[in-house]
Amino acid sequence: MRPPAPPKAGRDGQRAVTDSTPAIEAIERSGIPFEVVRTERAHSAEESAALQGIAIEALLRTIVVRRGEDDYVFVLVPGGRRFDWPKVRAHLGVKRLSLPDADEAHRVTGYERGAITPFGASRAWPVIVDQSASGLALVAIGGGAHGVNLHLAPADLVAALGAELVDVTVPEGPVDAAG
Repeated sequence: MRPPAPPKAGRDGQRAVTDSTPAIEAIERSGIPFEVVRTERAHSAEESAALQGIAIEALLRTIVVRRGEDDYVFVLVPGGRRFDWPKVRAHLGVKRLSLPDADEAHRVTGYERGAITPFGASRAWPVIVDQSASGLALVAIGGGAHGVNLHLAPADLVAALGAELVDVTVPEGPVDAAG
């Protein structure tokens, strides 16, 4: 399958909406209000938030977690926070969780790593949204391709995905300059 041609750049570095993805089609079918924001491909959460003109905590990264054979969960983690394994294990009532490699993640979601989103995924795995996102006016989630982002209200995201709001993250600590 050939990737779509990149859309033409628009005002403020955003791109005109000319191409669709399974995620865009899925969110359109949900009937909730949203906006598609297209940017150049970002190389970090901070860069992605800046390109979209949003605060880092409004950017939700989608992490695919394996909790058993052919059993996965999407965990949506706000920028500036990190996934907390003990909290997720406790919530799911399991002792072991793991992250699939890029090929496995693609196989079970239909999306390439870095563009994974629960919207339009090849299977509707359960979704957990970190509760810190609930107090925001707007969140951004991947739109199924690099540089494609969906902006919507957190309550609409939770409702459309049948997601659970759960405390599953901790604030990211300062980066150690020594590495």
